[in-house]
Amino acid sequence: MRRQDAIAPVPVKRALRKLGQDIRDARRRRRIPVEIAAERASISRTTLSKVEKGNPGVSMGIYARVLFVLGMADRLAQLADVRTDDLGLGLADEALPERIRRSGPPRKDDA
Repeated sequence: MRRQDAIAPVPVKRALRKLGQDIRDARRRRRIPVEIAAERASISRTTLSKVEKGNPGVSMGIYARVLFVLGMADRLAQLADVRTDDLGLGLADEALPERIRRSGPPRKDDA
């Protein structure tokens, strides 16, 4: 086992394994042979095999190119979409001030 594989947290390994299986299933449903998918993504068959196994040592760019070949690249933009980040939105809401005070002298149009 390579060092980068060993340090990946278990939930990350599971998620990548599922992504790899989903990519493999998508390729097979489209009836795209391994050789052609690898060629279109400008990668080797060995690298495509690693993608389909969910290898954490494969760069995100390679995963993106394979998804592009499958016509699924648009889904990458949704991975960390702010609108679906419930934890981040909750933390941002907690940081909102109770009151907002004006700084500086009052303006003439406020009177």
